[in-house]
Amino acid sequence: MPKSLSTDLRERLISAVEGGMSRRSAAKLFQVAPSTAMKWVDQKRRTGSVQPRARGCDHRSHRLEAYADEVVTLAKNSDRTLAELADYIQQTHGLRVAPSSIWRLLDRHDMTYKKNRARHRATAP
Repeated sequence: MPKSLSTDLRERLISAVEGGMSRRSAAKLFQVAPSTAMKWVDQKRRTGSVQPRARGCDHRSHRLEAYADEVVTLAKNSDRTLAELADYIQQTHGLRVAPSSIWRLLDRHDMTYKKNRARHRATAP
């Protein structure tokens, strides 16, 4: 994934726009897309900052932290799959989550499951 453009470039473009230049001509001068210049100027007006937003990572599984103890206990004491745990959370708490969010929650709480090849054989060894 490419990196965000520098804060210095963002500040120079915004200074040019605030100095009277149009957004499109400033974008052309600094060799960025016109839509990028418009987004940066809007961000500066809305938030007062030109810092790039956080990229990547998980933004939603924090909703499950309120139910972490319950989910971890269920995962340890039952043979429920991640999909079944997601259905349980939706039925009992009304929170719709993906099985991958449940996996990230269990991973944050150091609960992982490793398969044992010997138990999965069809016949005796």
